[in-house]
Amino acid sequence: MTTLPFALSVRRERLPEGTPGSEAAADLPGGTPGSDTATDFPAVIRGEIHLPDGGGGDGATADPGSDAHSAVVLVHGFKGFRRWGFFPHLAQRLVEDGHTVVAFDFSLNGVGEGGLDFDELEAFARNTFSRELAELRQVVEALRGGSLPGPVPQRIGLLGHSRGGGIAVLGARELGVDALATWASVATFQRWDEATRRRWKEAGRIHVANARTNQEMPLDVTLLDDVEENGERLDIEGAAAALDVPWLIVHGDGDEAVPVAEAERLSRAAPEAHLEVIAGAGHTFGATHPFSGESEHLGQVLSLTREHFRTAL
Repeated sequence: MTTLPFALSVRRERLPEGTPGSEAAADLPGGTPGSDTATDFPAVIRGEIHLPDGGGGDGATADPGSDAHSAVVLVHGFKGFRRWGFFPHLAQRLVEDGHTVVAFDFSLNGVGEGGLDFDELEAFARNTFSRELAELRQVVEALRGGSLPGPVPQRIGLLGHSRGGGIAVLGARELGVDALATWASVATFQRWDEATRRRWKEAGRIHVANARTNQEMPLDVTLLDDVEENGERLDIEGAAAALDVPWLIVHGDGDEAVPVAEAERLSRAAPEAHLEVIAGAGHTFGATHPFSGESEHLGQVLSLTREHFRTAL
């Protein structure tokens, strides 16, 4: 496996004018459009592209019939990042099947250039769902357009975990990809009770605990505004109902973060999707960070996912 880094400056046009979070255009290198003001958080999508042996790194188009003609884009979730836990292991397994794998961090996921620590919490506070969807579009378009290292794939799949599963479902509807897999995916971004919403709007910010790092992670009210003002575009179940691609839904019935009922909701919305419930599995299928090896549950999920993409791509 050959691994090559990439970085994409977030496009200024990524969000419609007026969308909550669109003021984060000021995050782009060079400052607010039309100003000379430097920015606190240069908006860069950092990632790696993992190529099968012999896949090359010169940007050449893959030969028809070669193993490099398919790619899988990995979409991390809330408080996640491209190097968290099982993601590098997952990438390696998919590359073994001949797929190019793209792993990236959303630009405001809170993880800095080191790629492992939440050391940009003010950036984390300003992230929105619409921004993540737009950045997924930019990554897929860069992959299709040959702007990323390696061969240009003929077919593309998306794989999202948790909140990233919801973004992947929305992306699959908008981007015309060829296959989708979701692990422990949310079925809705509406995840706060009325009291929390009211407190959030009054204060402008709330904090959520990261049990792994013992950090209190801020969320600005622009995230809530995004859900409330862009509900139709961010409707995961509505997007699921409109999908017409092979879709594997995997969820553990012991998921402590996202109830398995959300997988069942997605399955009802998209009856052609294939739902696999893993008995006893939690939200990360037994994986931890740092990664400590493949658990039985993760092995089951990997086997299902590899077979799905072998068939669908």
